[in-house]
Amino acid sequence: MIKLAILCLVIAAVAAILGFGGLAGTMVDVAIVLAVIAAVLFVVFLVLGIIAGKKVKNTFK
Repeated sequence: MIKLAILCLVIAAVAAILGFGGLAGTMVDVAIVLAVIAAVLFVVFLVLGIIAGKKVKNTFK
């Protein structure tokens, strides 16, 4: 998902250089949304991994 966000930023930069302001703005918005979704998913899976790790660690005592 981060790769898609970076790709959208590259497309936005190229579009801005070529003068397509509307497309560039839209692609920046898409890149921001993808980056936020990726960050939220990272935090969710990080918390789930920590919780699962504690459960596994507690079973071997």
